[in-house]
Amino acid sequence: MSKLPGRTARGSRSGRPIMVLLDVLGQRWTLRILWELTSGPASFRDLQARCDGVSPSVMNTRLKTLRSLDLVERVTEGYALTRQGRQLGRHLNKLNAWADEWARGFDPT
Repeated sequence: MSKLPGRTARGSRSGRPIMVLLDVLGQRWTLRILWELTSGPASFRDLQARCDGVSPSVMNTRLKTLRSLDLVERVTEGYALTRQGRQLGRHLNKLNAWADEWARGFDPT
């Protein structure tokens, strides 16, 4: 798998971990899958439904990538965040709080 810290990433030849992470997180559905797993483990079908029906092939590809990066693991219930994935999830929760605050500044009309 080429998406590992120290290897080049889309838009960067440096291999810096942040560039690799941004490359992975920038792939369609990846953040959504991670976000949905912050609420707990989910079966493939449940996760697919939570992600508004992402195609099975894309879901499989994203889960394979996330598993290879030690962010997601297979569990009895289906898929869950690993320790590293839960750490990332805490950062996503902070980003969610910021987004909620940011959105309050817009007039809904």
